[in-house]
Amino acid sequence: MSDSPEIVKSYTLTINGAAQTVEAPEDMPLLWVLRDLVGLTGTKFGCGQGLCGSCTVHLNGSATLSCITPVAAAAGQEVVTIEGLSEDGSHPLQVAWEELNTPQCGYCQPGQIMNAVAWLRSNPHPTPEEIDELQSGNLCRCGTYPRIRAAILRAAGKRGI
Repeated sequence: MSDSPEIVKSYTLTINGAAQTVEAPEDMPLLWVLRDLVGLTGTKFGCGQGLCGSCTVHLNGSATLSCITPVAAAAGQEVVTIEGLSEDGSHPLQVAWEELNTPQCGYCQPGQIMNAVAWLRSNPHPTPEEIDELQSGNLCRCGTYPRIRAAILRAAGKRGI
C-alpha cells in the first residue's frame, strides 16, 4: 500500500450539453464523477466491473460503461446521462418505457435506455432477436426483459431517437 497522496487534477467535460470542470484523481471512474461531484444520480452503480450495464452513459454518442471509464479518458468529450436524454421525459424510449410500465424496481432502467438509444441510431428497426442480443450486456434483476423488448420495439423508428 502506498503512502503517497493521490494526485488530483482538473478535468473539463461536456455533460448534457454544459461544460463542467471537476477536480478528481485521473483514475476516478466517470460514474462517481457524475454522481458524487456533479450530482447527476440517474446513472446507477451496479457491479463496478462493467458487467451489468446499469452505469451506461453516452460518450461522444457511444454507449459507455461509466464505472470502468476513468475521468481522464472522458476529459474533453461529450457525456450524456439519462438526465440529458430529454428535459421532460419526452424521448421516445422514455415515453415507451412509461406507457408499457417497463420497470419493476427501475434500478437498471437508465442503463437499459441509454444502451438502446445508442444502438437504435444505427439500427432504427431492430427485430426482437436483435434487441435481445444488443441488450444482453444490460442485466435486469427483476427480469422485465419482455417489457424492455416491447418498449424498444414501440419506440423504434420514431423521430428523436
